[in-house]
Amino acid sequence: MTVLAVETATSMVGVALVAPDGRRAERCHFEGRLHAELLAPAIAEVCDELDVPLSDIDLVVADCGPGLFTGLRVGVATAKAMAQALGVPTLGVSSLDVLAAAAFPHRDGRCVVSVVDARRGEVFAAAYGPGPEEDPAANRQEWATPVTPEQLESWLDGLIGHFGPLMVVGDGAVRYADRLAGNPGLDLTQAPSLAAPPPGIMADLARLRRDAGVPLVAAGDLMPDYRRPADAQINWEQRRPPVVPGPAA
Repeated sequence: MTVLAVETATSMVGVALVAPDGRRAERCHFEGRLHAELLAPAIAEVCDELDVPLSDIDLVVADCGPGLFTGLRVGVATAKAMAQALGVPTLGVSSLDVLAAAAFPHRDGRCVVSVVDARRGEVFAAAYGPGPEEDPAANRQEWATPVTPEQLESWLDGLIGHFGPLMVVGDGAVRYADRLAGNPGLDLTQAPSLAAPPPGIMADLARLRRDAGVPLVAAGDLMPDYRRPADAQINWEQRRPPVVPGPAA
């Protein structure tokens, strides 16, 4: 099975292509929020590198979030369009799970915490307990909504009390490193290199889940996990004039 993975949950744009024979190609761009401009050329580049035509792709995987609203919209829309055009299934994977899977080889039995910058002074976060599982979702605790750095710090203290020292990764950990670095129970050494979910790890995790029997979904059923309204909607709600009641009938 040839798998194409699309990663746009953070400011990075990433694409990975994994062929049935194990050959793989990956492109990651860190030029900022240029998801729409960089994604399609990156897909073409990995296909050209492996000499794999788009028609040979069997599964399109997308990071469905949580993460940047615009990035997720571009990535999921691209994955949906490609899968529909090719007549192949899709699979959505959490950005937090991908970060944890990438950190697992370095955790030394510790609990891993993925922290994704949600902007507006908030983060998305999930903790993955220690254990032999290959799939991070097998032992996951996560916040259903974005949280403040203060809430994150309090939560991490509680996790340290239960699990001991933690490994923390993700661009949210990088952004708030000054606050987190003073806690001796937190290891942030992998956070800079694992600031964004690696698309190759996402492809591997998708194949693992497919082999474990996780259902693949039709292109039309692939949905982003925004976890809150778009910034444009929030700005409008804050700026729109109040509704003035009309005269009584």
